[in-house]
Amino acid sequence: MAFIIRPAREEDTAAIFGMICELADYEKMSSDVVATEAMLRSEIFEKKSVEVLIGELDGTAVAFALYFYNFSTFLGRRGLYLEDVFVRQPYRGRGFGRQMLHRLAERAVEQGCGRMEWSCLDWNEPSIKFYRSLGAEAMDQWTVYRLTGDKLINFAKEEPKCQ
Repeated sequence: MAFIIRPAREEDTAAIFGMICELADYEKMSSDVVATEAMLRSEIFEKKSVEVLIGELDGTAVAFALYFYNFSTFLGRRGLYLEDVFVRQPYRGRGFGRQMLHRLAERAVEQGCGRMEWSCLDWNEPSIKFYRSLGAEAMDQWTVYRLTGDKLINFAKEEPKCQ
């Protein structure tokens, strides 16, 4: 049994989407998934707005990591932002998640990134423990803000006001 990590190919789209749905179920957020295979295919392989690594065990996709690059004005360098990393339930506890993150850290260093970041739900103790075991630090002094759906659309339509 060989675990390999490779860049996603277009034919992996269904497997990626399936794992996204499994992740959403685990995070109790299934109703939030509006993505489709077609949307993923477009963003990953046509627009290339994100990159995906596939963790494969004997030809079967058992893990994925979806990431993109951001930029730190303070560091003056880009960073690697990990949107999602996921290992399917039957394959957890074998070190595959650690290998996926290790490969991403290698990628960040290869690309000259100043940091690698991701978010984790505050109730997800198994993941928090795992991330801390890697040496990752929680950014407790930061709060994530988000505009989505109608709130994003309505704000974008507003006329900017200067005082």
